[in-house]
Amino acid sequence: MNENFINTWVSNVELGRTPNKRAFIAARIQQGFKPFDKTHPLAEAIITGWKLKSPADSLVISTDLNVLGRLPVNERTPPYNGPKGYLLFLQEALDEKRPGLPEPAREPPSMDWNTFLGTAVESGAIANDDLSVVLTHEHPKKEVLSVFRAPGHGLQDYTVVEIDTTAFKDGGMLVIDISVGSAETKGAFDLYDGETELPTEGIPHEALTSAWEVPPGEKQTIKYPFAQGKVFKLGATGSWFHKKGEINGFLAEFSVEPTPEKHNEN
Repeated sequence: MNENFINTWVSNVELGRTPNKRAFIAARIQQGFKPFDKTHPLAEAIITGWKLKSPADSLVISTDLNVLGRLPVNERTPPYNGPKGYLLFLQEALDEKRPGLPEPAREPPSMDWNTFLGTAVESGAIANDDLSVVLTHEHPKKEVLSVFRAPGHGLQDYTVVEIDTTAFKDGGMLVIDISVGSAETKGAFDLYDGETELPTEGIPHEALTSAWEVPPGEKQTIKYPFAQGKVFKLGATGSWFHKKGEINGFLAEFSVEPTPEKHNEN
């Protein structure tokens, strides 16, 4: 098996693994000693592979500098004890069984968001009809979790949230913090007056303010000042540039910053 290995030895001191030896290293540097470059790819592989607080490790490192196996000196217990155990360790490393190393992290399976979110809506776990929030001075902040769908190019297919701010008689600033889910479809959000009939196609010219093409996983804030409390509607829909019917989730936090009270001057 010797033809498969090049054996070398690296001191813990040279790699800075023993902090109590720093003064010793500093003295050696003053005497002309050149320390081991810890940014060297081989040094990085060694540092990645060693076990914390282990005084010494046997590491098997591939030619492309991947750690294939690790055997800490204090853990040479069955089946890796003795000469035969060490030979087993080397053979398992060659066979890519990663002896002594933790299991590599597995990538989570890809999520079919259209199926997942569609099922959540059908089961009632996520609502997308009759959504409403009532904001008051006592409860000026509410959240809504729902979904939107891509309407098809040039069309509008809104998930509607009714926002009641009538408690704020002196007006204020309506703030909507929107977080879009992780599915592929971007989001578009249009704020309307409560009396406005929402369009089913075309550019939403009657919207009071909008946030369009909000990417998956990102946030956007809509702000709208109003002079007197009233009812608004938020229409949430998908991007025109995604396949019709594709679905994504969104979390909207609604709040009102009330207008400061005016004090009469004497």
